[in-house]
Amino acid sequence: MADPVKKNMLKEEIITYAYLILYIALSSGQIFFNKWVLSSKEINFPYPLGLTLLHMVFSSVLCFLLTKVFKILKVEEGMTLEIYTTSVIPIGAMFAMTLWLGNTAYLHISVAFAQMLKAIMPVAVFILGVAAGLEVMSCRMLLIMSVISFGVLVASYGEINISWIGVVYQMGGVVGESLRLIFMEILVKRKGLKLNPISIMYYVSPCSALCLFIPWIFLEKPKMDAHGMWNLHPVVLTLNSLCTFALNLSVFLVISHTSALTIRVAGVVKDWVVVLVSALLFADTKLTVINLFGYGIAIAGVAAYNNHKLKREAIRNISDDSQAALTIPTATSSNLNR
Repeated sequence: MADPVKKNMLKEEIITYAYLILYIALSSGQIFFNKWVLSSKEINFPYPLGLTLLHMVFSSVLCFLLTKVFKILKVEEGMTLEIYTTSVIPIGAMFAMTLWLGNTAYLHISVAFAQMLKAIMPVAVFILGVAAGLEVMSCRMLLIMSVISFGVLVASYGEINISWIGVVYQMGGVVGESLRLIFMEILVKRKGLKLNPISIMYYVSPCSALCLFIPWIFLEKPKMDAHGMWNLHPVVLTLNSLCTFALNLSVFLVISHTSALTIRVAGVVKDWVVVLVSALLFADTKLTVINLFGYGIAIAGVAAYNNHKLKREAIRNISDDSQAALTIPTATSSNLNR
């Protein structure tokens, strides 16, 4: 009996690690792919807003085909107009802002430095979480946030060719992603709606596309018309959009087999892979000892943050189980009295 159980456990572990490797590979590859497409020295499609809009339209169409036409995947029920207007639209808008500003940053700073700046994400999420009443300020969290901030500051100090415009774009993307995560937490905690990533993509992608379409008309469409960029590398752009959708699916697979925290831990590994590999792929990436030292400090802070979140989730789960255990006898005695 033990052998089949062990074999099944081994099989599940192999599948889980395969999904994690797939996620890290796709996430890292997508970053390099976007940089390659946007770079003036490579594909030369310097329209981050248009590229992001294409991703969202592509995702919207594929989600509709997979869920409504071919019915391969299922969209979870429970969405109402009130939830859509108060939660999904803000999430879609922040997601659009994150992708737009993050891709624009690649026009001004290196991939490695962009990843280093992303390490400040937990700080932004925590500060906004405190403001929204989702997080509680504590000495331990203040210390962790200080370590992350110090590490990012040191990494930035070690940057050779720093572009403040690129830094502003990247930090804007960090703020957008932090707000998106806060709105997601509000959607789950306060409104009680739990959606799988496919359902989230189904609802959020069209909203994000609309939020991107309006500024694209005024900011990039005239430039594309003037330079005749409409038919530039359609195969490359289609593959780029397909990779983005595959990345979102890989997130769905990892979360379904592990947890959201595992994604965050895998994201740390991915960030290191991106930083080191980008130094080999792109000429604009020059890593210094100060860069790596500061980034190492920041990542140590991020690891402490993830560990703190893991313990909090474990305590919350134990508390929920205890409450459920106390409720069952009460309900039983109530039925007996009747």
